[in-house]
Order: sequence, then structure tokens, then C-alpha cells
Amino acid sequence: MDRATTQIYKGNIVIVDDNPNNLRLLTNLLKKSGYKVRPVSTGKLAISTTKANPPDLILLDINMPGMDGYEVCQNLKNDPISSEIPVIFISALNESLSRIRSFEVGGVDYITKPFEFNEVLVRVSTHIQLYRFQKKLQEVNSLQSQALIEKNEQLQQVNNNLEHLNQLLNVKVAELQQTQLQLVQSEKMSVLGQLVSGIAHEINNPLGFLHGNLEHGQEYLQQLQQHLQLYQNELKNPSTAIQDHAEEIDIDYLLEDFPKLFASLNRGVERLYQISDSLRIFSRQDSKTKIDFDIHKGIESTLTILKHRLKRDKESNNIQIVKEYGDIPLIKCYPGQLNQVFMNILVNAIDALEADKNQEKKQIAIATEIVDYSEPEMGQFVRIRICDNGTGIPEQIREQIFDYLFTTKEVGKGTGLGLSLSKQIIEEKHGGNISCHSEVGKGTEFIISLLLEPAT
Repeated sequence: MDRATTQIYKGNIVIVDDNPNNLRLLTNLLKKSGYKVRPVSTGKLAISTTKANPPDLILLDINMPGMDGYEVCQNLKNDPISSEIPVIFISALNESLSRIRSFEVGGVDYITKPFEFNEVLVRVSTHIQLYRFQKKLQEVNSLQSQALIEKNEQLQQVNNNLEHLNQLLNVKVAELQQTQLQLVQSEKMSVLGQLVSGIAHEINNPLGFLHGNLEHGQEYLQQLQQHLQLYQNELKNPSTAIQDHAEEIDIDYLLEDFPKLFASLNRGVERLYQISDSLRIFSRQDSKTKIDFDIHKGIESTLTILKHRLKRDKESNNIQIVKEYGDIPLIKCYPGQLNQVFMNILVNAIDALEADKNQEKKQIAIATEIVDYSEPEMGQFVRIRICDNGTGIPEQIREQIFDYLFTTKEVGKGTGLGLSLSKQIIEEKHGGNISCHSEVGKGTEFIISLLLEPAT
């Protein structure tokens, strides 16, 4: 092999994935970057081709039929021929247990789908270099004592390179973690801002009429006190002044209006209680296990928090909420997480309607019902439909709305985590399904399906 070919060639890689699209994508990427690639679609083929011609690195998917990635990795690590070959797991699973399991069976790294091409190339290059350095170290260790002295300087340089690479890896990992934390925090702050804004708006209204009525009440009370004081002074023979004053302040009206005034105060206090209760329902902390919950209360609490965005000063900007609630029993779920899903979908619907300048009667319809599965043994599920009559979502965008970090909102107004997080909550945490149906010019509908688990 001539010098030019040696410079282009970067290493031999086996890619294992049962998804043809992923397999083709990674193969093309790595070939263009100078690697020799052997794509295989099953765990058994991966084991046989690795033992026949050991590669420099293996990219291994976890979820595969027959033999999953964990079993493949264990088999390779138990064979002296392939035990030292680095294995990088690539999976759509992003849970801590999946990562821990990957490292327990012998994996050296873990990349989450969908992946960044540059990240894949950096990690592949790094682990191939580490693997080659490790092989060199083994060769050095097998040399005789005289050769060890001659290679000592080279070994020191290798160690320095390894330390430098480890430092770079640590820096990159720290940067990735920090970026992820910032994104999560940004989403939390976005939700918190909406929450606080709703609280301020909703509480200020009842406090306003409470304050106004209290002022009137104090004025009435002062007038009555003045009148009663005159009675005390005159006792049995009320003077003309008392009679005139009674007519002046219209004491009969005051006595009649007092109950109405305090009834108004009570309505204000009741409204504050409703808001407080809605906030409590919406922001409740989930336990480690599912609990019984009324999903209608969750939806209503979310609507209460968002009321300031549904009712504007101008009638033309108001958004009408149409409800068609079915007879839904308590269901087992994580209430706080479900409320977050309702919030994400409703906020997106409101944003879409606010941006639609042509729609005169803006509307969000919310419907719930119990539906039987096509297979009777699977039981029933709860279907929640949230539909707006906005401008709709173009097909090319609709295909990406659940993708991690995808957003069409301008900088500072969206992080791209809302619907991605909603999909994770519904499908991974609750074993349900969430889908989006939209037609440009007619509106958008989100459908949530949850298994109906009987309440205890």
C-alpha cells in the first residue's frame, strides 16, 4: 500500500443495525471519511464477520430481532479474538439504565439517535486511536527488557497523547452536558414564565374588584356609623338632622346593598380558590408510580392557567374553547407529566391562532372518549383530541415536529423540546401514543391515546 493510500485509510469498521436506512446512512458517512466499512443487519452476522476479520471498531445498535446488541457485545467480549475491539452503542434509547447496561456489557461509548454526524466521526476517530494506542501498549509490554528501555520515550509520548485525548473527551462531555442542562433549564423557564404570567393576570382581576368593593364597604360603614352616632345622641327623640341624614345617605339602599357587596367579595374569593386549586393540580409532583387521576381536572387546570391568553381585551382576539368531555373514569398515570403535555399542545395551538390574522372565530376544541381496541384482549383506551382552526402545518414541517430540538419559533420563544418531551411522556412513560394531523388552511389536531388502566 503506497503512502497516499495509507493517509486516506483511517480504519476498518463493522456497523450492525437492522434498520436499512440507518445502515446505509452510517456506511456512506464513514466511507466518505476514509474508513473501510462492513455493514451487517443481524447480531449473528456481526459475530461471524468480526471473528473472521477483526475490525478496529464496532458500531452496534441495541434493539434488533433475534439477538440484541447487549448479547452481541457480551459474546464478542467473551472471545479472545474480539474481546479488545471497542464497541460503540448507537440507540434511540436515552435512559440512564440503557447507558449503564451498555457499559456493563463492555461498550466504550454510547451515541443517542438521532445523532450528529460530526459527533459520530469524532467519537469513532477517538476510540480507534485509543484502540490502536492500546494495541501498541500491549506490543510494548510484550517486548524484552532491552526493547522496553529503547521504547520508553515512545511509550511516554503515547501516554501523553492518551492523557491529552482523555482531557479533550472530558471537556467535550462537560460541554455536551452543560448544553443539555441549559436547554432543559430554558424550557423550564419558558413554562415558568407562562405560569407566572397566568397567575399574575388571574389573581389581579379578583383582587381588583375585591379592593374596589372594600372601599365602598368602608364608605358605607362610615356613613352608617355617623348615622348611628346621631341616634345615640338623640336616643328617643330623633332630630330633624338624623332624619335628613338618613334620607341623604339612603339608609334603606345601603342596608339592601350590603349583602350584594359581600356576595361580590365572596365570588372574588371563590375565584381565587379556583385558581389556587388549578395551580395545585397542574404543578403537582409525580410519584415514582402511577396514581389515579381525573384527566378532565388536568385539562381544566391548564386552561385556567392559560385563560389570560384565551381572553383578550379585544373580542376579535378571544379564543373560544369548545369541550366535548366523555364519561371518563379515573386513570392511572403521572398527572404532572400529563399536565405538561396538555400545556405544550395548548400553548402551540394558541400561538398558531394568534399568528393567524385571517381567522375571525378562533377556536380550540377538546374532546375525550373511551375507545375499544381492535383486539378485544387489549381492552380499552382513552382518546384525547385537541384541535385548533388555525393555518395548519405544512407536511415537511409536520414530519419533524416531534424531533428533538426542532422548532419553527423565533429565537427566545421556543427550544424545540416541548413536543419532543410530550412524545416521550406519552409513549415511553405511559405506553401510549401521540400523533398529529394537520391540513394547511384548516387547522391542526393532536390525538393522545392512553391505555385505560382501572383505578384502585
